[in-house]
Amino acid sequence: MKDNKISYAGFWIRFAASFADTLFLALPVAVVIYFLSDGNWFDFAQYQQNMAYAMSGNAAKALASQPQTSLKWELLFEVSVLIVTMLFWKKWRGATPGKKLVKIKIVDYKTHQDIDNKQAITRSLGYIISTLLFLLGFIMVAFRKDKRGLHDMLAGTVVIHEEENIT
Repeated sequence: MKDNKISYAGFWIRFAASFADTLFLALPVAVVIYFLSDGNWFDFAQYQQNMAYAMSGNAAKALASQPQTSLKWELLFEVSVLIVTMLFWKKWRGATPGKKLVKIKIVDYKTHQDIDNKQAITRSLGYIISTLLFLLGFIMVAFRKDKRGLHDMLAGTVVIHEEENIT
């Protein structure tokens, strides 16, 4: 950002950050939860069988029986990812590992200052709503001038490019 002009982060850079966060944040949490559950979080064998059906072209059989999941372990995973994400937002001033990697961060929409805990929680819960609406809450980022998703609007946040070092 030069001359105090705000540069909003668009859809694709945010997508890249989310993909990186899945690899660096959610996947390690998932591995830990899976082993803590002693393999009871979800039926991995059923998942493998469904993948084999799908790869052999038998999509109907692959979709016929979905792996069973444990709600207890699923909730633990979701809450753990939420907490870890919020810890990164707090430590890295609105960024997760993925956002840090692509040099973007979440800030208050009006003041462009760090988000508070209420905004962080609201934004995280807003992800659920954005997802349940057939991902439209995320897709709208591509079409809005201010690049805000539904979760941003609910929380009063915006994702911007980090300031460049000015010497």
